[in-house]
Amino acid sequence: MLSFESDYIQGAHPEILKRMTETNLDPHPGYGTDDICASARKKIREACGCPEADVSFLVGGTQANSTVISALLAGYEGVISAETGHIGTHEAGAVEATGHKVLCLPEHDGKISADELAAYLDGFYADGTHEHMVIPGMVYVSHPTEYGSLYSLAELEAVASVCRARGLSLFLDGARLGYGLMSRETDVTLPDIARLCDAFYIGGTKVGALFGEAVVFPKGQPKHFMTTTKQHGALLAKGWLLGLQFDTLFTDGLYFRIAAHAIDMAEKMKKIFSDCGIPFYRHSPTNQQFVVLSTETARKLAASVAFTPWGPHGSDAVIARFVTSWATTDEDLDRLSELLSW
Repeated sequence: MLSFESDYIQGAHPEILKRMTETNLDPHPGYGTDDICASARKKIREACGCPEADVSFLVGGTQANSTVISALLAGYEGVISAETGHIGTHEAGAVEATGHKVLCLPEHDGKISADELAAYLDGFYADGTHEHMVIPGMVYVSHPTEYGSLYSLAELEAVASVCRARGLSLFLDGARLGYGLMSRETDVTLPDIARLCDAFYIGGTKVGALFGEAVVFPKGQPKHFMTTTKQHGALLAKGWLLGLQFDTLFTDGLYFRIAAHAIDMAEKMKKIFSDCGIPFYRHSPTNQQFVVLSTETARKLAASVAFTPWGPHGSDAVIARFVTSWATTDEDLDRLSELLSW
């Protein structure tokens, strides 16, 4: 079965598996206190241009989101997100389960607007009953978004400016960050993100690692963050396994090279769809591509190709998501082209 279902359907990059095999019998202290994690932190700080940053390794994206949000918010505060944000749609209420409400703003191509954010905050505090409501304490953005779109540097700076002026933390979900950074249409760099955000994470699960995310606090982590991480089930006893993966990914630019490969494959995929006359649901400059398939085409294609149905489109068509990754090959795309040429 050919699969473009997501970017975590394969195991890990061969360099990571090789390193795991080489160090498998080496003893290490637990919970990320080992030399390998220390090396990975150093490399990430260098890549971010932020030598003072704190870096923690957590087991997955949902755990990273719920842990960071819980650690940065007071008990009476909530987190602002686009209505399509991952924390409010596909994380099973993980944030709400920690006692923090997700406060939704309208989405524009998967993003929030700085002007609408400012207007929301102005309206909130102008309401004489706001002390009876959930207080907004953080803004959550994802880059790339759930629709594969990207914040421009100007957009991200505008959102950060509103957050700083109003005393809110800015947290960036980077589950697919590598693919955003290597997009041909981006003007945002990793140092830009470190400069503008109070917290963000570098996704590993979807960008070549077996599992794991690297959470970065450019200005220092919240008090007792390790304890909060353990409370959320996100702290791995064999922490060196996380550190080893990121130490490998951030050696000789591997993280960026394999992410760039996925973008190359996505561009080739876009040409295949265009050549076959298949319309795009929306423009995406990253590794997620959204197309409109007739119900019959989707049914026939699903017999040989795994993809994600994203909802109906009119009465006789569906929106379908196809995702490339660090592991996508030219042969995979050639096969997709053949299947679409029936």
